[in-house]
Amino acid sequence: MSKGLHAAVFLLDCCPCPVTNSSQTCSPAAAIALSGASVAQATEQQQQRLSDESSLFERYTSSAKDLVLKGLELVGINYRFGGTDPDSGLDCSGFVQVVFREAVGKLLPRTAKEQSEIGNVIDKNELKPGDLVFFNTMRRAFSHVGIYLGDNRFLHAPRTGAEIRVEDMSQGYWVKRYNGARRVVER
Repeated sequence: MSKGLHAAVFLLDCCPCPVTNSSQTCSPAAAIALSGASVAQATEQQQQRLSDESSLFERYTSSAKDLVLKGLELVGINYRFGGTDPDSGLDCSGFVQVVFREAVGKLLPRTAKEQSEIGNVIDKNELKPGDLVFFNTMRRAFSHVGIYLGDNRFLHAPRTGAEIRVEDMSQGYWVKRYNGARRVVER
């Protein structure tokens, strides 16, 4: 089969008829009657759609990757209640603020409770890297926040005397205290 005929057969299977411009697919005769220019134009349009989808995918993975990488850069920094500066220490919400500001240029509210009120609510089974995860660690909902990494792991600044670290959300302590998640950066 010639290259042009391959394109015509492809158009037959998936696209509206470029000959009649209707939503019905072309008959084999109409597809074969396509000129080389029409086939080339249709092929170019299909390639542009694929290119647009690829760039959307790249943006999704790029923002999540940037959030995760920035968060991992801060592992080992000391916890400090009320801390918003990596040089002097960070609390959980200060950590999240720094990561989102420096990785994707997004300014988030100051407290975990306020951060729990932005973005889209998502189910636990929909978590993706870069999502915010919230816990009740101080006998009140949404009192602690971290950044989801994938595989049931999250990054956070845990408590006085500890450092920013990765935790496993499937540990009993975190399972009992899980409050929900938000997606702040659309992908």
